[in-house]
Amino acid sequence: MDVKTQSLGSQQPAAQAARPGDSWGGFVWFIIKLLLVVLAFRVFVFSPFSIPSESMLPRLMNGDYLLAAKWPYGFSRQSLPFDLGLPGGRLLPRTPERGDIVIFKHPVDRRDYIKRVIGLPGDRVAVIGGEVVLNGVRVPRAQIADVMVPMSANTGCAWGGDVERAADGSEACRYKAFRETLPSGKSYDVLDFGLTQADGFAEKTVPAGSLFVMGDNRDSSLDSRFPASAGEGVGFVSQDLLVGRAAVIVWSTDGGADWVKPWTWFSAARWDRIGDTL
Repeated sequence: MDVKTQSLGSQQPAAQAARPGDSWGGFVWFIIKLLLVVLAFRVFVFSPFSIPSESMLPRLMNGDYLLAAKWPYGFSRQSLPFDLGLPGGRLLPRTPERGDIVIFKHPVDRRDYIKRVIGLPGDRVAVIGGEVVLNGVRVPRAQIADVMVPMSANTGCAWGGDVERAADGSEACRYKAFRETLPSGKSYDVLDFGLTQADGFAEKTVPAGSLFVMGDNRDSSLDSRFPASAGEGVGFVSQDLLVGRAAVIVWSTDGGADWVKPWTWFSAARWDRIGDTL
């Protein structure tokens, strides 16, 4: 009987165990690639934004966390994280549409602001008795059912609202609301508590490359009706200051969470708002 033999020199070497240095090198490279993907996502796709006030009630509430789409209006130095620079102007520029909810840098202090676009370049905009007049025509506005905003640790009741208590002991603020419809047909709800100084704005033409923006909570919003000043109004907003378009609510909290009590992270969540597109 023939016996097949194989010389030691022809045997295949046994698999060698991975060296610790190789494992750490691969892990570090994985982390670098992951960071690059996250950075690219942050620069070109979406960036996070939180609502710090009630100027966009009733659509947005203090404690909402959004993703802002970066690509709709092009890219500029304002839309990059970590104060990275780009040459002046925007790459792949596109003008927002009336009714878009935009995030932009304040013209003076460069803080993030969020408002709704009302006037585009060349539009004539005025506010008479609280009603927007666009290119000489009043923007249709009809009163709708009052809005009930739940009160919580981060959401109070402004001077124009009335506190009401439900049977379960919870409190909500009742606000008078209106449905406003732009010439494009886009509609949205606004709050208006009555005549204030901001309800009169003499007609002005929106300069080229700029926008006229307003908050939906008309009597609690520092917007294009007010001159640009640090921490105050924004005046006409240059499109070069755009960061992105508000896209979706990814989290919302009533401010009642305590970081040392993990269960409150869930009890404080406004689950019905999470996933709302804007």
